[in-house]
Amino acid sequence: MTGRLNSAQPYALGLFRIVVGLLFACHGAASLLGVLGGTDGNGGTAETGAWPGWYAALIELVCGSLVLLGLGTRAAAFLSSGAMAYAYFKVHQPQALWPIENSGEGAALYCWAMFLLVFTGSGALGLDRLFARRSTAEGEQPAGQAPVAV
Repeated sequence: MTGRLNSAQPYALGLFRIVVGLLFACHGAASLLGVLGGTDGNGGTAETGAWPGWYAALIELVCGSLVLLGLGTRAAAFLSSGAMAYAYFKVHQPQALWPIENSGEGAALYCWAMFLLVFTGSGALGLDRLFARRSTAEGEQPAGQAPVAV
């Protein structure tokens, strides 16, 4: 059973990355473009250049899309994780200590999910792997990427 689950690990990780990236990008699209209800539920958008909301939405849309595609996953996830840590400690945590009390569950979960992707990479089904496969086929040395086994 363990062997079968271990062999499926890159695919499960790839699906995890796709779902997290899509959901994260949707937050940015809602705030920047007013889709999916926008910031106020009526199609409102974040004011252009407003700190920190507009910049957070830009990071969410761009980095969420990159994570979704599996392109530059580690860098995009690192930036996203930091943005969500900032959001949690500057917006949510001053209201109360625990995420359940301060409505910071989303920021905390995105922070840790993106932090996990920094260390695991894109998994299967990502453009990172496609480009790595092409570069090794052209004679370049492959980057040392192996899944972490516990």
